Amino acid sequence: MIIQTSRFGPLEVDADRLITFEEGILGFPQQKQYALVQTGEGSGFYWLQSVDAADLAFVVCDPRLFVADYQVPVKLDELEGIGLTDPKDAQVFVIVNKVGDLLTGNFQGPLVINVRNRRGRQLVLSDKRFATRHPLMRIPKAQAASKTA
Repeated sequence: MIIQTSRFGPLEVDADRLITFEEGILGFPQQKQYALVQTGEGSGFYWLQSVDAADLAFVVCDPRLFVADYQVPVKLDELEGIGLTDPKDAQVFVIVNKVGDLLTGNFQGPLVINVRNRRGRQLVLSDKRFATRHPLMRIPKAQAASKTA
């Protein structure tokens, strides 16, 4: 499938890289289908590119790259809408933002994806251990001036 993107131009995406968020993502309820695009070989960061809106994409990563013991405190029945019955079938991502020279992750609004059926849901947590802008890493000054997330 070819999708149009403002960052990458036309992009060929395999069907197994498409993820459906029936409820959308917070702030974008009309955008339901996204493609998970790897940013580079061995990189832990991905683009979650909207299939229908060329200029809508989020940088995401697995939060456990930065907080090894991060777990989503949610019961499986809360994820029935995406058909998740086994925690082993869940892939968790957080949306990454750039604030100055700091990359942060929204640990209060994780994206949970059922890898078996490629359906996802963004959760809103009340766990006070983490923030919507949980610090991940600093960008070296030379890169911070030339790149945006």
